[in-house]
Amino acid sequence: MERKTSIHRKTKETDIRLDLNLDGAGVSEVSTGIPFMDHMLTLMAAHGFMDLKIAATGDTEIDDHHTVEDLGICHRKAIHDGLGKREGIRRYRHAVV
Repeated sequence: MERKTSIHRKTKETDIRLDLNLDGAGVSEVSTGIPFMDHMLTLMAAHGFMDLKIAATGDTEIDDHHTVEDLGICHRKAIHDGLGKREGIRRYRHAVV
C-alpha cells in the first residue's frame, strides 16, 4: 500500500499545496516564505525518511501566523490520511532517563 497524499488548502490568507510520501527517502522541496519554517520542515522530512513537497503563500507581510497555522493543519491532515491503517510504521526514537 502506498502511503502518499496530497493536500490543497486555500483561505483568505493562505494558499498551500502539500505532497507527502511517508515511505520516501527524505527528499524535500519546501517553499513557505518563512525561512525557519522551511528549515524545520526540511529537517523533519530528512530525519523522518518522508518525501515532502510544499508550496505555500500567505500574508507574511502582516505576520507569519496564518501561514504557520495553515501549514500545521495541512501537515496533520496529510500524515493522518497517509497513515491509513497505521501499518508498517518504522521510525526511530531517543530517550534519556
